[in-house]
Amino acid sequence: MSRLRALRQVAGRDRIKLYLSTILFQWLLTAVIAWRAFARGLVRLDLGISKGEGSAVIVVTVLGAILIAAGHWMNLRRMASSNHPAGESLRALGSRLFPGSPVELAVYLLLALTAGVCEEFIFRGFVIAALVRLGLATWIVIVLSSVLFGLAHLYQGKGGSLATGLLGALFAMARISYHSLLPVTVWHAVLDLVAGIAGSKYLRNKAEEPEKLNPVQV
Repeated sequence: MSRLRALRQVAGRDRIKLYLSTILFQWLLTAVIAWRAFARGLVRLDLGISKGEGSAVIVVTVLGAILIAAGHWMNLRRMASSNHPAGESLRALGSRLFPGSPVELAVYLLLALTAGVCEEFIFRGFVIAALVRLGLATWIVIVLSSVLFGLAHLYQGKGGSLATGLLGALFAMARISYHSLLPVTVWHAVLDLVAGIAGSKYLRNKAEEPEKLNPVQV
């Protein structure tokens, strides 16, 4: 992300390279963590790889996904037209990070699905299972796992990292309450999918408007 920010202009191949390298890294990391988790005696139920509360989990998963998708879409649309510094920062990041072509979008969708599966297994599966095994209180488990999740997203800036950490706390509570990673995995994937689609539609277009209205004269 630092290299991407440093580039004067970001080409499609730069974004695709970032997407693919992140996908590869997350799956490799997840595979190693899963291997060590099972080797240390953690079982599928410990890691949240279960159906949980049955039909209740399905209902919560679907309703949560709908609410998250609608709320995130409207928020990104609002931020795209905001004059607040946070909106400007988000547009600047969006113009570099979000897909700008159908090919980029296809790879980004794979990245979003990867993040939903891998990050939830790591932070709400393994980390929570490891902290619970230490005998920590539930609220401490939620706080620590969420802090780690926020730190993993420092590339979004301090504000983005804090917001991600708070979202992580909500996800951690859901995972513990329903004994399943299914809801948070779907919610996470939906969140990232909407970010890519709405971000490309609103943030990229908005960020590129000044360049179209005021082309640089060479």
